[in-house]
Amino acid sequence: MLRALYDRVLALSAHRHAGRYLAAVSFAESSVFPIPPDAMLVPMCLARPDRAYRYALTCTIASVLGGIAGYLIGFFLFEALAEPVLRAYGHADALARFQGWYDRWGALVILVKGLTPIPYKLVTIASGAAKFDFAVFLAASVVTRGARFFLLAALLRRFGPPIRDFIERRLTLVTTGAAVAVVLGFVALRYL
Repeated sequence: MLRALYDRVLALSAHRHAGRYLAAVSFAESSVFPIPPDAMLVPMCLARPDRAYRYALTCTIASVLGGIAGYLIGFFLFEALAEPVLRAYGHADALARFQGWYDRWGALVILVKGLTPIPYKLVTIASGAAKFDFAVFLAASVVTRGARFFLLAALLRRFGPPIRDFIERRLTLVTTGAAVAVVLGFVALRYL
């Protein structure tokens, strides 16, 4: 079923209203939808490299708005809505872990999780449920989601189809490396 949904999202990237669908998928993925917008962003950037940054901006804005929706779900509707969503994705214990991480690391959690393959919806819902500072959440979301989508667009625009294989197999490694660099930067600022 998940594969069929992925294929449907991929097919939307060729639709004449693909930009709107890209925004809808980016929004929904940040709070409830299981398929990341990368499934549409990659083929759209390859088809129209001249629009790659526009597509990345669409993903960023829609993803952050969807993140706000996820935050509100966690903040106001955790028991009624968010908890069943987290259970459905096999992450029922995620909130307790996130709350511990927030208490200890704050915005760094959002920065790292927004760049890594951990589903962003977990970050948004858990941030709201943990009552994390909304302004910090919003700023960190803009930075991490923007970094992720613009990095992807830049790679596709610069290298074209040959980079697709690399992205599909190793983008997680690249974004995880960026997350590690962010962590090291925070550690250096704190202790130097």
